[in-house]
Amino acid sequence: MKAKNTVAILCSGGPAPGINSVISSIAKSFLKDNWRVIGVVDGTKTIFKANPEVIEFDFTFADYIYNRGGSVLRMSRYKPKDSEFNTRFFVKNNVQLLVTIGGDDTAATANRITKFLKSKKINVKNIHVPKTIDNDLPLPDRLPTFGFETAKNEGTRIAQTVYEDARSSGNWFVVSVMGREAGHLAFGIGTACHYPLVIIPEMFRGKKITFRKITDMMISSILIRKMIGVNHGAIMISEGVFHFMEESEIANCGINFTFDEHGHPELGTVSKAHIFNVLLQKKIKELGWNVKSRPVELGYEIRSCHPTAYDLNYCTMLGMGVKKLFDEGHTGCIVVAKANGEFIPLYLKDIADPKTGEIKTRLVDVRAADYRLAFSNMHYLKRADYKKASTFVKHPEDYDLERILEAD
Repeated sequence: MKAKNTVAILCSGGPAPGINSVISSIAKSFLKDNWRVIGVVDGTKTIFKANPEVIEFDFTFADYIYNRGGSVLRMSRYKPKDSEFNTRFFVKNNVQLLVTIGGDDTAATANRITKFLKSKKINVKNIHVPKTIDNDLPLPDRLPTFGFETAKNEGTRIAQTVYEDARSSGNWFVVSVMGREAGHLAFGIGTACHYPLVIIPEMFRGKKITFRKITDMMISSILIRKMIGVNHGAIMISEGVFHFMEESEIANCGINFTFDEHGHPELGTVSKAHIFNVLLQKKIKELGWNVKSRPVELGYEIRSCHPTAYDLNYCTMLGMGVKKLFDEGHTGCIVVAKANGEFIPLYLKDIADPKTGEIKTRLVDVRAADYRLAFSNMHYLKRADYKKASTFVKHPEDYDLERILEAD
């Protein structure tokens, strides 16, 4: 008896709200047409092993996981080499469609896998669902990646509480937030909370990023608030600034790091907010100010929370969209659910580097009207403030934020 046609689902990267909603919607869409739906535990780390662990989906289980946070399929960041590829799993399970849920690396890996299978005369289609709280996949019309809006919502809830604490205690907080090399999450949360300053890597416009610049920018915001009689606040910083720093800058910043086997500082073992706050406090003491600041890191708290209504609906549409694109014969693409209700394929070949296969990261557009307007209403020192600022610092021009950003 011929095995059922099978759709295989795997997740890669870090958790994002809505993963289970996507899995559930895909499963329900294919189960109703009598397909077999399986999920690969540990994703690309195990799919090419002799006996990868899989989860069989039926309607009851798919329905149960629909609105849960986290991922029912354990995830991995493993990036398999071409030499590890084999056809065993796909042939054994009669896989007709591989659905990957993840970011840019996952999409590129799925493309490599299906090209390999095609070279072996095995026709497996692949459709990718764009997942990342970083919002850094190049979707059209500024559409978000799923999970971003929920992470932003949860991050905003926490960040508002932090700001209320700052107001209540008369302190400052330095808040860092995930984002790899893009500042979407920091910018979204910081502006939603009316933080006096949000620092993202894109605002440096390709200029060198240093801890000195970031520290002086924080002082700029604290200074301008001092001048208007406000002695509290919170500053939001995207961890993406680290992506653009020279390694020597990180290693020599005065923070004690552990180092990996290649001699690189292990940033994942240290709170980014702690680093920024320590450097800020050193500078505050040099200036002789009586200003207290505390670090808060936003990261793992916002990755596995229950999806909001926005992502529940969005992820449902993406899951159903996978089935629609498959039925239309599409492969090698990202499913896009447009704001006007259309479902379109975004082909990986059209957005990937032809040489490396890597997908270009979508960064915050600092030329866009909404960014420029939000930035212009933040609190930082300008040239017109020099005279008044000289009451608090000897060289106010050192804290002119525009000058800092323009410096090489």
